[in-house]
Parts: sequence; C-alpha cells; structure tokens
Amino acid sequence: MKKAVIIDTDPGIDDAVALGIGLFSDQLDVKLITTVAGNVGIHYVTENMLKLLTFWDMNIPVAQGADGPLLREVKDASDVHGVTGMAGYEFPAPNREYLLEETAVEAMHRTLMASGEKMTIIAIGPLTNIALLLKTYPEVKERIEELVLMGGALGRGNFGILSEFNIAIDPEAAKIVFESGLSIAVAPLDVGLKALVYPEDSEKIKDMNQTGDMMYHLFKKYRGGSFGTGLKMYDSCALAYVLSPEMFDIKETFVAVETAGEYTAGATIIDLNNKLGKDKNCRVCVDVDEDKFKDWFLQAISQCK
Repeated sequence: MKKAVIIDTDPGIDDAVALGIGLFSDQLDVKLITTVAGNVGIHYVTENMLKLLTFWDMNIPVAQGADGPLLREVKDASDVHGVTGMAGYEFPAPNREYLLEETAVEAMHRTLMASGEKMTIIAIGPLTNIALLLKTYPEVKERIEELVLMGGALGRGNFGILSEFNIAIDPEAAKIVFESGLSIAVAPLDVGLKALVYPEDSEKIKDMNQTGDMMYHLFKKYRGGSFGTGLKMYDSCALAYVLSPEMFDIKETFVAVETAGEYTAGATIIDLNNKLGKDKNCRVCVDVDEDKFKDWFLQAISQCK
C-alpha cells in the first residue's frame, strides 16, 4: 500500500528534483503540497510549485504557507537558486486551479484529520508551516506517523558557521518542531554533501525523459556545488530516507536547536554521544552509501515523465 504523505517545500532547484522523485514514486501517495518562504520568496516558490505540477500534468492540491519566519527577518538563498528559484528552463504557464484558497496550515489540518490512516510529512524547507500547524492544531500530532525533514548539520553549516539553511532561516520554528514529541527523522546537510550528481550523471539524466531534460537545464544554473565537480542533492536525501532508508547509517539521538546564541542561532545540537543525557527524540542520518545513492537517484529520475 502506498504511503500517504504531505510535502512541505520551497522550490528551489534541489526541491524540484526531490519533488519529481516523490511525485513519480510508486511508493507514495502525495495528498497535498504546501509552500513556505525559503530558497526564494513565497510568491516565487508557490509559482514554481504550480509550474512543476503543470509541467508534469499532475492535479495535486497546493496550499500557500508562511511568507517569512515566525520572529526573524526574511532571508533567502537566491544567490544559490537564482532570483526566481528555478531559472534555466522554459516552463509552461502555471495552472492556478491547483492552488487552494486555504492556507497551508488549514489545508494540512483538514487533510490530516480527514485521512483514514496516519500520514507522513516530508519537510524540505524551513519549518515555519510545521511549527504553526503544531501550535494552531496540536491534535494533528495523533495523525502524523512521522515527520521527515532535510535540515540541520552534524558539523559546520552552509548558512551560518554551525547552521544549515532550512533550520537557520527560522530557528524558533525548528525548536518548536523538535520539541513537539513527533516521530522525527532528519537528513542533515552532511549526507547531502555526499549525495552528489556529477557531470556524467547529468548527461545521463538529460536524455532519460522530459523531466531529466528539465533538471539538466536547472542544474546548469544551480550553485549548490559546481556543475563540473558535483551538485549537492540535499532535499532528495529526505525522499531517499522515506523510499530507501537502507542506504543510510542512522543513529537515534537527542537533537535541539540553538535560538539564543549570538553566533550560533540556528545550529542543531545533535548529541550523538549522549553528553547531555537527554531522551532521544530523532533518527538522524549520519552517513550515506554514495554509490547506492547515485544508483537510486538515477533510477528514480528514470521513473519520471
């Protein structure tokens, strides 16, 4: 039976790749997609999501979410993804019929409560929408099987010295989520750094199908690594955990988010050696088999339209 999921996202080039993998997987039933400001602003990420669904001719409801963090000023990653988030490919005009009038929080609440089974949420952007959902409708916790997220770092960050982008954009939201008591799995920055698409892989992807050609052109604009030396597929690692967890080395541990530090706000405290003596609250992917990931990734793209 397919796993019922909600995907919360901020596309973004690596999000677009992860979304293609998730939407075409025969293991997932994507019931709802919600957007959140992150890689670029909320207008752009929502338009990008609608463009992708139109490109794939998939009628999946989309709900627009938070336009910025709970408390902090809005920042983005347009230096990595370009101003619009998905430059480099000529997409069809977005079908706006996919866009719900509900907010992301309202749509997630309705979808979760109406489901006949517990659902998995896959969050591959800042955690603002998820925190707002949990605070507004705490009863949804009983309807969530697992929250799988791309975020955090075991060591150095890609946004702050010790902070990864998705967590650092809204540390207060991340803190709420990690303290929620949900069953949480984390694909941190470190496995994304090993989940690379090399030039020879890009050439294979280009000729696979329409989606592969689209991704190839997006890759040419993506600054998440280098087109010549390997592009980092951070968000796809969250999908890989859901679909093929055996490729990861997974540790159960305590994870907290720093919100008060002058230089460390947004850092994830991943206590692998139990120095804090806290109860374990997450499953963290601490390593990935790079060869298995590459084989899985190429196979997953080949299943797209």
